[in-house]
Amino acid sequence: MNMKMQIQHVLVLLVVLFVLGGLLFTACKSTQKATRPGSKPVSHVVHPEWSRDAVIYEVNIRQYTPEGTFKAFEEHLPRLKALGVDLLWFMPINPIGEKNRKGSLGSYYSVRDYTGVNPEFGTLADFKHLVNKAHEMGMHVIIDWVANHTAWDNAWVKEHPDWYVKDENGDLKSPFDWTDVVKLDYNVQEMRQAMIGAMQYWLSEADIDGYRCDVAAEVPLDFWNELRPELDKIKPVFMLAEAEVPAQHEYAFDMSYAWELHHLMNSIAKKEKNANDLQTYFLKNDTLFSPDAYRMSFITNHDENSWNGTEYERMGDAVHTFAMLTFTLPGMPLIYSGQEAAFDRRLLFFEKDSIDWGPYPRKDFYKKLIELRKDNPALWSGLAGGEIERIKTVHPKRIFAFRREKGDNEVVVITNLGDSTINVPLKNILGKKDWKDLETGSEWVEGGSIDLLMHPWEYRVLFRYKD
Repeated sequence: MNMKMQIQHVLVLLVVLFVLGGLLFTACKSTQKATRPGSKPVSHVVHPEWSRDAVIYEVNIRQYTPEGTFKAFEEHLPRLKALGVDLLWFMPINPIGEKNRKGSLGSYYSVRDYTGVNPEFGTLADFKHLVNKAHEMGMHVIIDWVANHTAWDNAWVKEHPDWYVKDENGDLKSPFDWTDVVKLDYNVQEMRQAMIGAMQYWLSEADIDGYRCDVAAEVPLDFWNELRPELDKIKPVFMLAEAEVPAQHEYAFDMSYAWELHHLMNSIAKKEKNANDLQTYFLKNDTLFSPDAYRMSFITNHDENSWNGTEYERMGDAVHTFAMLTFTLPGMPLIYSGQEAAFDRRLLFFEKDSIDWGPYPRKDFYKKLIELRKDNPALWSGLAGGEIERIKTVHPKRIFAFRREKGDNEVVVITNLGDSTINVPLKNILGKKDWKDLETGSEWVEGGSIDLLMHPWEYRVLFRYKD
């Protein structure tokens, strides 16, 4: 081989090594990027299209009416439709265990029969009629599902005792201090399949649209990942996790609880936290969760109301400010039974304790917020909505101002998160644009600079469509 050919071979070899090295370097970079700590998980969940601008409403059947039945609640459907509700979440509708029962009526979450209906609420036919009526009105229905544990007198306890977790003495084990229930063992494949079958039953038999899954973090993630495609084979479902686990959004859940945001709002109302902590929260949330993961925001729900106090107890004069934020911050807003009526009493959990509806004094307040959400794509959930961008002000601990944009739509929110009046200079924040004020309905233009005098817990919501 002559010198010229040797040089050519060496050059070819160098080129090959360079290319291979580049590919290896790229592969290593890709691997590092995909697995580095703090990297955002990717969601493969396909959200139902109707869910993008939806508002969820939690139904406490037992306490909703004096009768506490499906039929009695059905009379409220037209009112809830007029309010703008899209998604009805029913607390557990299954028969309640009697063994080791708490109180005279027991906990909704002590399930005696996964495919049965609590006779206090009515019959299966009554529930199916209710679901059909909701569907006819364009609403969707999910039911609460307790996959972590069952009642002591659930048939599975006698028929399949090996399906349950045992303590060191071989006895059935209650999770936490929930002495009215016993924990299921997800190492048992036969039990897993029975659970999936029970959840498929309600989709096929009652045509529900999905589930709110109780204490979802206590059930192994691989079960939820196995479950979702099995449910979707029957019909596309919407899944809500009572958890705050980013990984659950990858294959299983559309939405999870924004617990941390809820507790932060309570703390701000008590002056333990401030507006800067909200910014810190959203920076953290954006790092941990997929951008298309829905987070459910709320000021109350059945647990908060019964165990931690009403929104008025916890938030005082800040209630309506934080209610507004649940509709304008990223996520899907929740309304709990009685919230639209400004119901201000803790409901008993294990006894009959009907809501006093009165004249629905906050109906128009929530109707206006729901209309705002639906009319402004910037406020929709997940990737359908706009990202949150904080607006700088001269009072960063007191004033939380932000904008969200999507397409030609823009929403700006300015809040005084304190109990004293404050002057807020808005120099060049809004620009010389026409805006509409949610509260007054008036049109206004900043014109370069405005000093906004904001009273305790006062807010401004402005929206516009770009020219």
